[in-house]
Parts: sequence; C-alpha cells; structure tokens
Amino acid sequence: MTVLARFAADRGIRHFLFSFCDLFGVQRAKLVPASAVAQLETSGAGFAGFAAWLDLTPADADVLARPDPASLTVLPWQPEVAWVATDLEMGGEPLEQSPRRVLQRQLQRAQALGLRLMTGVEPEFFLLDAGGQAIGDPTDQQRKPCYDQLALMRHYPLISEILEAMEGLGWAPYQADHEDANGQFEINWTFADALTTADRHAFFRVMVATLAERHGLRASFRPKPFAQLTGNGCHLHLSLWDGAGNRFVDASGPLGLSSLAYQFLGGLLEHAPGLCAITNPSLNSYARLGGSTTVSGATWSPSWISYGGNNRTHMVRLPDDQRLELRLPDGDANPYLLQAAVLAAGLDGIERQLDPGPRNDANAYTDPPTGAAARALPATLEAAQAAFASDTALRQALGEQFCQAYGRWPRSE
Repeated sequence: MTVLARFAADRGIRHFLFSFCDLFGVQRAKLVPASAVAQLETSGAGFAGFAAWLDLTPADADVLARPDPASLTVLPWQPEVAWVATDLEMGGEPLEQSPRRVLQRQLQRAQALGLRLMTGVEPEFFLLDAGGQAIGDPTDQQRKPCYDQLALMRHYPLISEILEAMEGLGWAPYQADHEDANGQFEINWTFADALTTADRHAFFRVMVATLAERHGLRASFRPKPFAQLTGNGCHLHLSLWDGAGNRFVDASGPLGLSSLAYQFLGGLLEHAPGLCAITNPSLNSYARLGGSTTVSGATWSPSWISYGGNNRTHMVRLPDDQRLELRLPDGDANPYLLQAAVLAAGLDGIERQLDPGPRNDANAYTDPPTGAAARALPATLEAAQAAFASDTALRQALGEQFCQAYGRWPRSE
C-alpha cells in the first residue's frame, strides 16, 4: 500500500487535492479520489501545462504532478479531504520553471555548503466585504487601528477558527493581531525549514481565503488594496543552520550576529533591485513600496536598500541575535520563489564574502540615506524587471530556464 493510500485508510480521507503553484503563485489542483490515489501517487496526476502559467504551449506533453507525502495536510474545514504539494515533471524530467523545483535547487545548493535555511513568514491580509470592494467591518475606522482589540474581537469567529486550524495542523501559531490598516490582520506561526514554510505559506493563503468566504468575507493579500492605507507585506525571517545549530548567532559579533549572517545580508543588499522582480512581482507592489504616507502615519514598507538594528524603516531589520528580517516582500510574492530568490541572493553573499557596510540606525522615513552609497529600491515593476534581467549571478543561481519563463509571463492586472 502506498503512503497516501495508507494515509487515506488510517484517516478516513475520501479525496486528495494534488496541488502546485504556478508562476503567478496561484494554486492549481486536481481532486483525486482515495480509490485512485495509489495509482496516481506512482504515475502522477496529468495536467495540460499551457492551461496554467507555466510557460508551456498546447503542443507540450502532459505535466505530471507527483505528490510529496511530507506535505500532506488535512483540510481543517473539510477533514475528509487532504491537500498535498506536488513536484512537476515533463518527459521524465523535472519541470525546471516549477516554483517548488526552483526552491529545491537552492536548498540543494545550501546543503552542499552544509547549511539549511530556516524561515518564517508574516503574510498580512485584509478582510473585505463579500464583493471585495470595502473593509469587511464598517466600524473599523480608527486612524491608528493597529492592535485594536475591539476590531480584532469582532472578527473573533474567523480569526479563532484559523488559529485553531493551524494548531490542529501542528504549525504552532503563537499570535494574531489587527495590523496597521483598517481591516488588516496578521497571524504568526513558528518557523521551520524553508520548504515546509513555503508549503504552509501556500496552504495558508487558500485556508484564509476559504474560511473568510464561509464567514461572508473576502480575504485579500494584495500589496496595496487601498491607496490611503498601509499595504500587505510578507516579511521573511531568515537564519542558516547546520548540525551544531543556528550559524547566524555569534555573541562576539555586532548585535550578536556572525560574519556568516552579515555576508548573507550583503547578498540581500547587493541583489535587492533584481530581487524585487520576485519579492514584489506585480504592478500593485510598487504602490506599496513607493506609496505616500498613509492615514496611520507610516507605510511600514522600505524605500531604500539599507539595513538597521531593531528598526522597521529599513529593508532589512536585525531584530535580535538569531535572524534577519527582510521587510521587502509583499502579499503577491510566490511562496516558493520568495524563499528561492532570497536564498540565492544570500548564498551569493556568502560565497563572495560580501560586506553589507555600516548599519544605518536613522529613521529612514524622516532621515533617508544620502550620498553616493544611497540606493533607492526600484520605483516600478519595469525597473525591477530590468534589474533582474541584468543580474547575472542571481539568474545563474535560479536557472536560465526558469528566468526565461518568468520573464515571459504577463504583468497586466
């Protein structure tokens, strides 16, 4: 009996969702009955690749989606169905532009150095009315609504359902809060290895959207749904580990971080312009990055390629002696490509022993960087795409087949 067939028998699963993320980050799936799962677990479920954003044509052979049993997740709201992430193949070979494959290649690259990337994400989202046009709670009107207890508790039925679902899945969620914009929320769960985090991030977006609909709401992860309000970031927390533990920790280093951490940071800063094409992949992303001050008084998104200590006005924050926080990504970032591109940039920093330069502890919103060393983030998607096209090291790491495919998909909205 195969792994999935045994899982179905043990857990009473009637159907499996064989799922993958396309280049847009949209989840695609087929529903496989438990009676057929043993066969398809071996052969893979077939997809016409042209029908999803995978840079294929109608003349291409079927894409076969082979499930990764390690990702099995029972739908908390529909426990007779299990979701499973798949790895894509075509013609007996891995589909190199598949986002999960792109991440796996970077993880292998880190593994060759004896390193493992551990990450946590903070995907912010809005809860809107059923039509997706207005804040779902019309009484949520504070100018500074962050941590608003009453607004949080008015959505208690939904937020608590999400938290309890995550607890049941073993994700160890530890807090949920109302964020800086009216109608905006964030739920945090414990960090894990990068592939597990990416799988959970992909599932989280579907879970939140599904449960919100059941409460008569629409969830939006869009970077900037409302011009006057703070946008949806997706901050990424990063550390590299080996058998001895967290390699970013060094009590004798600046702020308790090791030279390895600062080299990784140097890679993030070096590749930031090209990185934006993946961490901030839509036209709407640049309304968030380049947005004017919001009604709350701050955008909470970076404008400059800079880093500081425990300072949320910079692209990278050093919150403690354990990790780096990249504040650049937004809600449109593909869960797998986000992890892959950031790891590729950081590993280049390590391999080249890049120096991130001095820390900037100023308020970058009121006292922005000046002089020859000051570098602004791309102001438009076109500028980010041009930077990505010219970033040879980043493209080589991610693979030219993926880069060509990613450069061809349309950005119209």
